[in-house]
Order: sequence, then C-alpha cells, then structure tokens
Amino acid sequence: MAEIGTFEILHEDAGSQARLGRLWTAHGPVETPVFMPVGTQATVKSMAPWELEAHGCEILLGNTYHLNVRPGMEVIEKLGGLHRFQDWKRAILTDSGGYQVFSLTHLRRMTPEGVWFQSHVDGTKMFMGPKESMAIQRILGSDIAMAFDECPPCPCPPEYACQAVERTLSWAASCAQQPRAPGQLVFGIVQGGVDPRLRERCAEGLLALGAFDGYAIGGVSVGEPEELIMPGVRMTAGLLPRARPRYLMGVGQFWQMAESVALGVDMFDCVMPTRLARHGTVFTRQGRYSVRAAVNRLDERPLEEGCTCVACQRFSRGYVRHLLNVGEILGVRLTALHNMHCYFDFIARLRQSIRAGTFAAFRAETARVYGPDAPGPGAAAGA
Repeated sequence: MAEIGTFEILHEDAGSQARLGRLWTAHGPVETPVFMPVGTQATVKSMAPWELEAHGCEILLGNTYHLNVRPGMEVIEKLGGLHRFQDWKRAILTDSGGYQVFSLTHLRRMTPEGVWFQSHVDGTKMFMGPKESMAIQRILGSDIAMAFDECPPCPCPPEYACQAVERTLSWAASCAQQPRAPGQLVFGIVQGGVDPRLRERCAEGLLALGAFDGYAIGGVSVGEPEELIMPGVRMTAGLLPRARPRYLMGVGQFWQMAESVALGVDMFDCVMPTRLARHGTVFTRQGRYSVRAAVNRLDERPLEEGCTCVACQRFSRGYVRHLLNVGEILGVRLTALHNMHCYFDFIARLRQSIRAGTFAAFRAETARVYGPDAPGPGAAAGA
C-alpha cells in the first residue's frame, strides 16, 4: 500500500493526454479516470451504499454547506463522522461550499473574509469562509477536502471574474494553513471564467502555494454556452501538473468526460444519473430516452437489452413506465439503479480502451452516440 496522497500514473495513451491512475486515500485506492456519484446530503438520491459498492464505486461526494445546515456538525461528530454516519467505508470527497456561493446568489452576501449565507431551509444566518469550511470538512472527516473558492457565474463582468480569482487565491492560501483530519487531502480549485489569462493567473497562484494534493477545474458548466465548456477545460487542464490528479467539477455527460480524459482529466462528478432518473430518462449504450413516453406502454423489453443491472434483469419498460407515471418510488429506484450501472459501465469501458490502446476509437464512438451532434433524447428508445 502506497502512502496516502500518492498519485500513481499506471498507463498513458499514446495519442492523447489520457491516462490510467491510482490515488491513494485514507479509505483505500481510487482508480482513475473515475466518476464520483453526488451524495450532497450524505446519500446518493434513491440509492443505498451497498448498491453503489456493487457498482464498484470507490469514492462519492458530500457537500459542506448542506451538511452543515442539516443535520449539523454536532450530529455528524456525535455519530462518528461522515463515513460512519452514512455507512460508507470507501473514500469521500467534500465540496467546500464554494459552489453555493454561485448557486445561492439570492441568499448570500460576499465579504473579503468569506460569505454570509441565509439558510435556504429556515433563513438562519451563517458565515462561511476558508477557516470555517476547512473546520467543517475536518469534522466530516472526508478523504479529500476542497479549498473554499468563489465560483463566478457566466456571463459576468471581467472585473467581477478578476475579483473572484483574487478571492479564490486568498482563500486558498488560508485553507492551506488550516489543520486537517487525519489523512485528509486538500485540492485547490482553478477559477477564472472564460478568460484564459485569469485561469492562468489562478492556476499559477495555486501552484505557488505548494500545498495541494490535487487540482480541480471549477467554474465550468455554470451557464456558459455549450461551445465554451470544452475550451474552458482545455485551457485549464494544460496548466495543471501532470503528477497530481485533475478533477473537473460538475461535468458528467459521457462525451464531455471522454473529451476531458483526452486532455488529461482524471476525476468527474455530476448529478445527471439520478436527476434524470427521477424524470424518467435512462441512459443506454445507444443514447438515452424517456421511459415515460407512450411508446413504452406495452413494451416487454428491459430498459436496455443486454444490460445486467437488476432493473433490466427483472422488469419491463412497460412496468417501469407505469411506476413512474403513478408516482411510485420503485420507479425512480429502478431508473436510478440502471443509470448508475450505465455510468460505471461507461467508465469501465473508457479505462479498458486506454489500457488496450483503443481510446481514440472509443472517444470517437462516444462523440457519435452522445455528442452535441448526436440524435437527441428518444433516439435509443427502439434500440
């Protein structure tokens, strides 16, 4: 077993920056590229821990802001920390609360020291800065804590984006000085919006601190047009050191992950598998479609033919459609189970393509099936 924080590069693709890696955490190794399910409030919506384990999930997310609001640190500390609280024995990465600086604009007030939030639950005022964020993440006991940052919206005035970068760097310096939980790693976050100069400034500032175990690409997919997302990843990934894991925050479409892996990105998270499942959309190797569509009413086929997930092994499209349309919880459970299976199947095939030297073909096929020019949702319904 390697030392905690070690990032091993196991294999590199000859035709791109794609690589296979292994990040050692206090709760075991994480193989990369990796997709991390989002468990904002100490649970991945509609899924049990043992189901995620069965999919081979090695790491998932929690959220510092939301867990601090409910149930609060007193509860989590009393009940043994976040791992024990949610009965998850593998790695956890916690977002710092910086995303809520973006998403809760109407409920927060910025200061140089941090952010005053008005709780989205009951209106209670709470302050979170770099010290507070790191203290909360220390109590949570996550394997990877994210530095507190400001994620600016897109579009925003250049002056605002510049100020956000300077705040992010100032807060990152403070985060780097805070005590950590035993074995806890800390990642810095690159901001800068769509401005290459600001992103370069932020990356250089973070690297100069020499304090982080990995680096994240933040502020991508926060309102900018689709055609600006991948250029934002491209301009940032090349600024980050090869020897550290690179984490693209909040991006999880299959074609985006394949393209980002080609640029050297190692880690991803996204709410798409479970969020779209709640709306009746399922992923397949041929694309995605809505189970709620009337065409599935009498369909005896599984959600995806040839799929080995429990939903496909036991139930028909017609039955799952019925459950969703009458509001039965099992319908959401089944679509979520299938979607998560599909995501981990995608990551397994992506890794295998890098290992086998066929990543270029896998990347091209992913773009054909899932890319922006691919047939829209519904195209796979007859597959």
